[in-house]
Amino acid sequence: MPPGAGGGISLLSPPDEVGKLASAQWRTLNHRIIGCELCPRLRSHCKHVARHRKREFAGQEYWGRPVPGFGDPEARLLIVGLAPGAHGSNRTGRPFTGDASGAWLYEALYRYGWATQPLSRAGDDGLVLTDCYITAAARCAPPDNRPTREELNRCRPYLEAELELLTKARVVLALGRIGWESWLRAAGWWGRLGSGGRPQFAHGAETMLPNGITLVSSYHPSRQNTNTGRLTRPMWYSVFRRIKTFLA
Repeated sequence: MPPGAGGGISLLSPPDEVGKLASAQWRTLNHRIIGCELCPRLRSHCKHVARHRKREFAGQEYWGRPVPGFGDPEARLLIVGLAPGAHGSNRTGRPFTGDASGAWLYEALYRYGWATQPLSRAGDDGLVLTDCYITAAARCAPPDNRPTREELNRCRPYLEAELELLTKARVVLALGRIGWESWLRAAGWWGRLGSGGRPQFAHGAETMLPNGITLVSSYHPSRQNTNTGRLTRPMWYSVFRRIKTFLA
């Protein structure tokens, strides 16, 4: 199996008929995501990066396809990022795996009890998430990390489908403004709340929505933010400490 092909379904081994149905639904969804060809620009870019590899990964086979979500289907914590990194998820086939952003995310998830290890080097490295599921606004690595509005719109039904299956989610951590907006749109709150009622994006902002789900916003742990000090470790850790109190 190619790296990361299991995506979010690798943890599914349900004991009952309801669980088996859920497992089949996840498999169907993830196969749809992996086989998606709706955005020619993004598909072309992913394939180009997979052919012209970064020197340090020259000997590795790149995933080069849309990246499904990853984690626990019974998760109470949902994390929504931007898109796969060109030489991270686009290489490994698993969200936030194999790049600097993932190093920040998985170290924090390990520190606060959601991950079995602090490193995320490859899709088959044995990392397991408990009570946490990770997904993204876009499933293909975009040029310059900037998917277009049209590309985000085409990809949103996959996030909507995940939200329908993640029935136990109680806290959503949106990483970056695009992840924040994409979740609000996919969950239906963007339209229902309107411009005057929507929560504002800010690092550490917390909003409990009418259905009881708490939305937490954070700067994305990209190099652009972490290398410049816009996002520091204390700022980052404080977000996860707050989430732990919501799920206690």
